[in-house]
Amino acid sequence: MNGLAGDERGSILPLLAGYLALALAVVLVCVNGIDLLVTQRRIDSLADAAALAASDGFEIVPGPAGVTLELNPATAHDQAAEVVRVSPGSAWLVGVDLDGPTTARATVADLWEPKILGIVVPAGVVLTATGTSRASLAG
Repeated sequence: MNGLAGDERGSILPLLAGYLALALAVVLVCVNGIDLLVTQRRIDSLADAAALAASDGFEIVPGPAGVTLELNPATAHDQAAEVVRVSPGSAWLVGVDLDGPTTARATVADLWEPKILGIVVPAGVVLTATGTSRASLAG
């Protein structure tokens, strides 16, 4: 029995080191995954804000049936670009599309980089989000 115990001394160390490396990799992936999710939510909010600003770029057009709204493409783009420009981070405005006379869609993108040890996760993921907003007359 004594000879057997001497042969197995330290045999748990490689197993422990393997489990420790696996646990560390899981923690790194989870931390970076949470950061990716938070960044995507931030981009979603920024796209919604840019679309809302773009839908404020309307002109009031009188007509025979009453007053209507019509979005000005240049004004809508400028207002969405200003919202993205003053926002924190490195996001950029991909474009503003007008869908009809009162609906604006703003697409925003940002480059996500892993915050902690990018060895186990891909680097440089481009995140995009599209927000939609509609201008309307109340009443």
